[in-house]
Amino acid sequence: MRDGQPTVLPGFGLTLGFTTFFLSAVVLLPLAALMLLAGSTPLQQLLAAIASPRALASYELSFGGALIAACINLVFGFIIAWTIARYEFPGRRLMDAAIDMPFALPTAVSGIALTAVFSTNGWLGHYLDLAGIHVAYTRLGVILAMTLIGMPFAVRTVQPALLEVQRDLEDAAETLGAGRWYVFRTVIVPSVLPALLTGFTLAFARALGEYGSVIFISGNLPLRTEITPLLIVMHLEEFDYRGAAALGFVMLAASFVILLAINLLQTWGHARMARGEQ
Repeated sequence: MRDGQPTVLPGFGLTLGFTTFFLSAVVLLPLAALMLLAGSTPLQQLLAAIASPRALASYELSFGGALIAACINLVFGFIIAWTIARYEFPGRRLMDAAIDMPFALPTAVSGIALTAVFSTNGWLGHYLDLAGIHVAYTRLGVILAMTLIGMPFAVRTVQPALLEVQRDLEDAAETLGAGRWYVFRTVIVPSVLPALLTGFTLAFARALGEYGSVIFISGNLPLRTEITPLLIVMHLEEFDYRGAAALGFVMLAASFVILLAINLLQTWGHARMARGEQ
């Protein structure tokens, strides 16, 4: 009981202790072990692992591809969420359910499906190949796989925010003579901006750590279509745990910096929305 009101969970001390223990055991301790293993690696071996040409090329593809995929999901995820939240049409429930398919499918199945569709002999890949557009076993295929995996995060984050937008504010603005584009910029976007940034963050993080769906459609060509998680697995298969830890530490540090920057943007978005409501 707290402030005279009954609570479902036990007291604050017990709940906080369990939360701290769970986060430490599941998140903090493994990350600390990774950092200690990377820190105990001799400097020469560490630099050889994180600054090799294949590693640098994988960073470029992993972070660059995840960023592009997150931007694509930011735009098209908003459009899909808007369509589902604002319109009634035949097949709407089916479309709404299909969005969650990447959640349910094993990532390897997603990769095989993408390869079957976009390979040279695939359903769409055959026609794209005739037009000079190659998807499978290229960087474009990697970005496509990352977009597929991250899309549900963007849609499901923005969709509830769109449902909570006050329609009377839109109607009032239109009554006062505001155009649709002006209403969109000044009413809708500020209201869903924190959700948009959250969806972008989740889609980026999911794409950055993706492995299963990417390796099938990328072809894993050295210096061209290798992602960093693949190199980490290769080091582990060779029992080079220090090399794997070094690459993992680079991914962890870079991801932390990027996610910190995006979280600051989210804080700014919430503060901006709060000032607008006052």
